[in-house]
Amino acid sequence: MTRIVTLASGQFGDLSLEELCVLAKKMGYDGLELATHAHFDVSKALKDDGYIPKVWETLKKYGLKCQAISAHLTGQCVGDLWDERLDNFAPSRLAGKPKEIRDWAVEEMKNTARAAKKFGVKVVNGFTGSPIWARWYSYPQTSEEMIEAGFQKIYDLWTPIFDVFDECKVKFALEVHPSEIAFDYYTTKRLLEKFKYRKTLGLNFDPSHLVWQGVSETVFVRKFAKQIYHVHMKDVKLFKNELGGILGSFLPFGDTRRAWNFVSLGHGNVDFDGIIRELNAAGYTGPLSVEWEDSGMNREAGATESCEYVRRINFSASTVAFDSALKRD
Repeated sequence: MTRIVTLASGQFGDLSLEELCVLAKKMGYDGLELATHAHFDVSKALKDDGYIPKVWETLKKYGLKCQAISAHLTGQCVGDLWDERLDNFAPSRLAGKPKEIRDWAVEEMKNTARAAKKFGVKVVNGFTGSPIWARWYSYPQTSEEMIEAGFQKIYDLWTPIFDVFDECKVKFALEVHPSEIAFDYYTTKRLLEKFKYRKTLGLNFDPSHLVWQGVSETVFVRKFAKQIYHVHMKDVKLFKNELGGILGSFLPFGDTRRAWNFVSLGHGNVDFDGIIRELNAAGYTGPLSVEWEDSGMNREAGATESCEYVRRINFSASTVAFDSALKRD
């Protein structure tokens, strides 16, 4: 199979790029999905002519590739309504300044597209944020006008950003995720329709955020086959828990009292075999990027095991019908 197996770098932000390259090579990965908050500096990429060659030199030193970068934290700041948590995702000088944070994020996303072009990658993964996430439960009552206004706000904020993506011939792959404007099948469909299926906007498919909601991960791939520009390999385990609900109970990730937790690949309930079959049917040949998150397992051991797991299931589609030989002549 031509799909490479990469490692999302965001969860390894405590390591330098070189340290992560050493570890990724040791764990068996083909490449890295570089996060802009951790291992790919957008400003340096645009202003320092020596920065991008240095990044490629470091990657190639360890035989690693990069076919996508991720800007999840920046994208969140574009569409969210501010609260103090958002200060963690923006420069510290902007803390407590909602307008300044959004203005910075819009320009930073445009620059991310420009940096991606200069770096030579064609996909930027990320979030959009959502001005209406707090209204998902519809109590106090949420009107259709309120929901439409939220989708319109995202359209208005992201259209100028996507114009720059188009100029750079780079695509944006939204990770469908709670707290985003698109968090399940119907909200994803609505968002794509809002943008009239603009080719700039596609999906970074991550099944772990769908399964605990009760959304079929395989049908999701089938429905949005043409829009999948990148894939995150990430697992989630559902627990038989008579006390914890699917909303998390304000318990931290990894707490065994939760009704579900993100776990290392192969330890959860995601149908990866079904996903690979659907990706094959869709003709997807991009990276399979392990986003390793498991608070109950050693990171290096888990990420190594996850790489091995993805390699085992990363099979190609058959070129013949299995029963084609069942004939005499």
